[in-house]
Amino acid sequence: MQLLTLVSFLASASLASAGLIPLETELPKPSYKGTPVPIQVENLEPPRVGERPPIMVPEGTVNLSLGKPVTSSDEWPIIGEPDYITDGDKQAEEGYYVELGPDLQWVQIDLEQESEIHAIFMWHYHAQARVYHDVVVQIATDPDFESGVVTVFNNDHDNSAGMGVGKDLAYIESHEGRAIEVKGVKGQYVRLYSNGNTSDGMNHYIEVEVFGTP
Repeated sequence: MQLLTLVSFLASASLASAGLIPLETELPKPSYKGTPVPIQVENLEPPRVGERPPIMVPEGTVNLSLGKPVTSSDEWPIIGEPDYITDGDKQAEEGYYVELGPDLQWVQIDLEQESEIHAIFMWHYHAQARVYHDVVVQIATDPDFESGVVTVFNNDHDNSAGMGVGKDLAYIESHEGRAIEVKGVKGQYVRLYSNGNTSDGMNHYIEVEVFGTP
């Protein structure tokens, strides 16, 4: 254990000397409610032991998405508004999340200028342990996502969303959200897909943070 701690310390020191720092974001309070429902899905990641490893980013990295405009594939959300996704509020109560209809849906953030993106954090819905299906996250320079598209996360293991078989694992939602290391992909638009969840067929988003440098 001491050897692993030393290796981790040396790695962090090396990254710091290269101008990289741990990315920090404020997490909401844990909010699981009710009786847990057994989750049985393929390709589910095992429970993590210990704290989530930090994402290392260049100094000067900021949340580029805060307050930026959001559109969605569902023009008439069942609950909430797309703008909730970039308002900075991460609680799971009604009034903090948007609910889109069933089947494959997406939300899209316009960063309003081409930027170098280093990490994305997303919270679907964390008041209940659940898994969202076909989670795909893409970055593009084209608002229609017809060219210059880079996929940075894809856990669609059977290509049911039609964007290729993903190698990322399905995961259980929690107050920590999902952290995606991006490593400097350039783009102006970020689109996030999902296809219902293990509790119901709807698609939810509380908050998405896109960290980078403009």
